Amino acid sequence: MFNAEIYKNRRHKLCEGLEQGIILLPGNNLVPMNYPSNTLRFRQDSNFLYYCGLDYPELNLIIDVSNGESILFGDNLTVQDIVWEGSRVSVERMTKDSGITFNKSNTELKKYLTSVSDKIHTLPTYRADQSLFINNILPDKNKTSSKSLIQNVIKQRSIKTEEEIVEIETALTITAKMHELAMKLTSDGVKEQYIVGQIEGLALSKGSRLAYPVIFTINGQILHSNNYNNIMTSGRLTLNDSGAESPLHYASDITRTFPVNGKFTSLQKDIYNIVYNMQVAALTYCSPGKSYKEAHIKSAQIAVEGLTALGIMKGNINDAVNSGAHALFFPHGLGHMLGLDVHDMEGLGEDLVGYDEDNERSNQFGLAYLRLAKKLEEGFVLTVEPGIYFIPNLIDKWESENKHHDFINYDALKSFKEFGGIRIEDNIVITNDGHRLLGPKIPSTVDDIESLMS
Repeated sequence: MFNAEIYKNRRHKLCEGLEQGIILLPGNNLVPMNYPSNTLRFRQDSNFLYYCGLDYPELNLIIDVSNGESILFGDNLTVQDIVWEGSRVSVERMTKDSGITFNKSNTELKKYLTSVSDKIHTLPTYRADQSLFINNILPDKNKTSSKSLIQNVIKQRSIKTEEEIVEIETALTITAKMHELAMKLTSDGVKEQYIVGQIEGLALSKGSRLAYPVIFTINGQILHSNNYNNIMTSGRLTLNDSGAESPLHYASDITRTFPVNGKFTSLQKDIYNIVYNMQVAALTYCSPGKSYKEAHIKSAQIAVEGLTALGIMKGNINDAVNSGAHALFFPHGLGHMLGLDVHDMEGLGEDLVGYDEDNERSNQFGLAYLRLAKKLEEGFVLTVEPGIYFIPNLIDKWESENKHHDFINYDALKSFKEFGGIRIEDNIVITNDGHRLLGPKIPSTVDDIESLMS
């Protein structure tokens, strides 16, 4: 945990500008895997963690908007609990460690909420057990989440403090080792699952855990593949999208793409360097006041320029991007916020996190998947992850519809059906005069990757 004053200050700041009443922040509970006493590994709710830091199940937090005072609702373990689970710190100690005013038993929570006449502010739920809990415990008039609370949480959590940056960089130190190990172990004839086991094991051995399920595949054209059954073969590219969490659950999120045999072919090198240049160009737009949508558009223009030079695309670059033709090869957004969640705060509403009154979400294929479009501010932590993919089903569909034929050379694409995909992803923090790359340097140029893998 951070020190108690940090959590007290966060709770007081959260109350600023809110309508009078109380805030209810439920913690997460244990979830059965396949029968009640066999549970999934516990992960605390990120908003609960942010405002009190307590990483235990069956806790609930109340904050009084009028004065920022708080109540922790929870119960100490029984002797029977301790026999099976071991002891943990008392609820009284938790209360002190997080600077909470006082504590009560969970059995008193419903009675307390029933007695409240003012508004009860809550956040959207993302788990079925959370939804059931809210429905069972709140009066009917308070079962709609509070937009003002959502907006206050997003505004506060979007700006990362130095303590939070340290946590993210701690996670990235482990993630760097995961990616380097994956490059060293990858070779012809090795099953994807073996590499996944090795890098997840490395994270566990460092006292960490994964921030999200590993994406490791020779089918890099599948954006979020969690299937690890392929045998890697020379001539193919492998995409590794994986990241560790810090001890306080701050995420990292890195992607590297590299050749199975450690040596890029000439064509692979050409496509890879386009993606690398897309990231370099996007980073020039990463500074306070710049719209992240602008960075995305610039990255798309670099993609079209490079693919046109290879004969895969054609026509005017700006017209191609404006029409959305580039999305055949770059069908996702440039990046997203990063913090306690790998897609930070998106459980509160993706549009509320990534957009504002000056930047509305597009309905154009590809651009519609841009998760972060608004102007960047000092303290934002985000991913920058351009990519180029050759997705056979999407290519066939667009060709059958004669879609964007003025910009796409479909004949040239026939030899790319087995190419796969390339993505390069790094994590940055927006500074007062630009941005800073977070964590250790992880090989990302063709020369650096080939040197490590050799």
